[in-house]
Amino acid sequence: MTETTNLTQLGARAETPDSPEHAVLETVPFSRGDGAPAIVRFTCPEFTSLCPVTGQPDFAHIVIDYAPDQLLIESKSLKLFLGSFRNHGAFHEDCTLSIGRRIVAAAKPLWLRIGGYWYPRGGIPIDVFWQTGAPPEGAWLPDTGVAPYRGRG
Repeated sequence: MTETTNLTQLGARAETPDSPEHAVLETVPFSRGDGAPAIVRFTCPEFTSLCPVTGQPDFAHIVIDYAPDQLLIESKSLKLFLGSFRNHGAFHEDCTLSIGRRIVAAAKPLWLRIGGYWYPRGGIPIDVFWQTGAPPEGAWLPDTGVAPYRGRG
């Protein structure tokens, strides 16, 4: 049985934190077993944050792939963490990398990659990618499934 007594958000009413700094990423134990590492994917196709200069909303499709070691990210806590960016002002690059780094700090995965596919503002789409190193040997890494921006003519 997986130990879940440390979870404070799953199964309880939990408000979206007012900022990423106040969000708590919770984890649960994971047994890797034998064989190639598992790859876990989280997709957030409606991520929002605010431009730190204009206060205008920015939108992205975020794809997170990670190879868990001993901990999994609990998905409700991730949902609340990602939602906490809704009123947070930061550039696309800062948002994308801070998400990846927080997951690494919380779960200490064998490997993580994140892609932030930001919708155009001012006519320029910005895609931000980061990973912690080489993927684990033998892991199956699917394509992210996000098509390149096609509005360029």
